[in-house]
Amino acid sequence: MASTLFRNIQTVPLLLYPSAFFRRKNGALYCTIKSSSSSSVTQTQTATQEKQQDPQIKVSTQTQTKTVDKLIKDYEAIIGIETHVQLSTLTKAFCGCPYNYGAQPNTSICPVCMGLPGALPVLNSKVIEFAVKLGLALNCKLSLNSKFDRKQYFYPDLPKGYQISQFDIPIATNGYVDLDLPMEFGGGHRRFGITRVHMEEDAGKLLHSGNGIGIAVDLNRAGVPLLEIVSEPDMRNGIEAAEYAAEIQRVVRYLGISNGNMQEGSLRCDVNVSIRPIGQSEFGTKVEIKNLNSFSSVNRAIDYEISRQALLHSQGQGSSIVQETRLWEEGSQKTITMRKKEGLSDYRYFPEPDLPEVIVKKEYVDSIQNSLPELPEMKRRRYESMGLSMQDVLFLANDINVAEFFDATIAKGADVKLATNWIMGDIAAYMKNEKVSINDIKLKPQELAELIASIKGGTISGKIGKEILFELIAKDGTVKGLIEEKNLVQACLSLCPCSIFNYRSLKSLRVFTTFSLEVDALMIEYGINAIVDPAEIEKMVDKVLSENPKQLEQFRAGKTKIQGFFAGQVMKISKGKANPGLLNKILQQKLNATS
Repeated sequence: MASTLFRNIQTVPLLLYPSAFFRRKNGALYCTIKSSSSSSVTQTQTATQEKQQDPQIKVSTQTQTKTVDKLIKDYEAIIGIETHVQLSTLTKAFCGCPYNYGAQPNTSICPVCMGLPGALPVLNSKVIEFAVKLGLALNCKLSLNSKFDRKQYFYPDLPKGYQISQFDIPIATNGYVDLDLPMEFGGGHRRFGITRVHMEEDAGKLLHSGNGIGIAVDLNRAGVPLLEIVSEPDMRNGIEAAEYAAEIQRVVRYLGISNGNMQEGSLRCDVNVSIRPIGQSEFGTKVEIKNLNSFSSVNRAIDYEISRQALLHSQGQGSSIVQETRLWEEGSQKTITMRKKEGLSDYRYFPEPDLPEVIVKKEYVDSIQNSLPELPEMKRRRYESMGLSMQDVLFLANDINVAEFFDATIAKGADVKLATNWIMGDIAAYMKNEKVSINDIKLKPQELAELIASIKGGTISGKIGKEILFELIAKDGTVKGLIEEKNLVQACLSLCPCSIFNYRSLKSLRVFTTFSLEVDALMIEYGINAIVDPAEIEKMVDKVLSENPKQLEQFRAGKTKIQGFFAGQVMKISKGKANPGLLNKILQQKLNATS
């Protein structure tokens, strides 16, 4: 095996120091591995064989899909996920080097990162703190006494020849995570088990050149702290797996231990998939899938792999499903063989001799437990208790920044449902179009609460409310200030009822002459002159009901949609000035009383 691995690596003379493996370019240190021509031939043959062995027969896509769908019904998928979370610590796990995503290659390394002889690791205490936080958040049992182990394997981006990880005594075990599936996927509550959470270090990164001549090794990422979360094989389809991974991302972001960005590699998922005939208790042969850089690719890769394995079983080739690692190809939307999957014995685990045992005191755990924030599941249940729909709940709780903005808005007294509608509607649309987060907009929760109160109280209409909202989002300011700035208030007219009264009084005395009609038009258009007197609106409702006995009789007979007709007639009489919320409330009371 060793000769096979080294066959494609160009050897160089060794000196007393390992500098022979490295070269400098533009101030950065590179380790280069050149592929031989035989390697290219071997890779080409492997890819060709993969295509030849693909069990998909050349038939129409539609026919094949129907065939596969029929086959899948006879099998049950067993899915588990290994999630690697990169921790947002200031320095790496076992040295003082910082890690900055996108930095020039090999500019943040030291003898410890490079695995040089005599360099000893020193554990970053933040890694333990974050591990305990995540273990508690995932309802795990914590190991007060744990240790590190060496996981030994050869790969060019692993300079020491082993990875510092945890084997038989991980920091946390036997937990679970609760989540709610989106309504478009059928909804429902799910609980997925967590086998273990353990601490480890990341490896470096291989940089493939575009011309295929060589591969460079960047060790900036080597030694960056990771938490690996291993789930129980509780998922049964791609949707459940993708939602599980999304929930893990939400949890680490709520805790503030990682940014969870899949595109940066801060959250990576390796999926294990096997199938078995429905009713069989024994698991089938599992296949690991890598190179999943989005939740949608997790879903699609799993669905493809289930179909592939089901098709092999139907053709009597179930024995050709071997325990291996496969790569998901986004372009072709399929998995291909990467390498044979290693077993535990191949890694030759043994205790890390250069690091002491990790001992965590109960008082330390309790202090972290008391400092935990409200987690996604707790927040969803709280929002649900407010009377919000599950669709609203999932949207608000999905992003911690959106959730905090919403909580701050209702803390200022805003109506819960109205605040939800504004955030999920116009504000979310603006953020999507401008590709910004809610932290990037100028709107403050206090101003949104004031805007909602002004509309609900009939001070301004929804139309002017939207105009003010977009001004607040883009330019900051206050509700009242923007109305005055845009000359929506003429002379002594302001938003307070007394000023409207003063305007009416002055108008009756003909103090306003040329501005009179213009101000009237503005007040009607923007709802500043809205009728908010319940007695006045009630008179108009009574008038409409008495003048439309036929429609009233239809309502009594069960044609409740005709309520909109009555509301329209009242708005016609009031010239659009009747407060809609007050009108609907009074109309509802009248109709229920007469029916």
